[in-house]
Amino acid sequence: MPEFNNVSVVKKANVYFGGNVSSRTIRFADGSVKTLGFMLPGEYIFNTADKELMEIIDGELDVLLPGTDAWLSVSGGQAFDVPANAKFTVNIKTATDYCCSFIK
Repeated sequence: MPEFNNVSVVKKANVYFGGNVSSRTIRFADGSVKTLGFMLPGEYIFNTADKELMEIIDGELDVLLPGTDAWLSVSGGQAFDVPANAKFTVNIKTATDYCCSFIK
């Protein structure tokens, strides 16, 4: 889906890692939430509360998911799942545009 309709957007950005990662929260009428974000090259560790679907719109990264020892290479047009209440690491190779869906 290239665009979202009938949503509300939180104006204040979520800014992490000294501004190298930022996102905007999108709220849907059905109560679901997504963030649209951008990550600059670097390595970042994130914690989750909910299960997440990370869709990579553009860019290249490696991700180390919980319970694994091998990095997974992901690029634009691909996605990966992260379990709830987990920690994962991303190594951003090129500037990366993403959509994160929070799964309740």
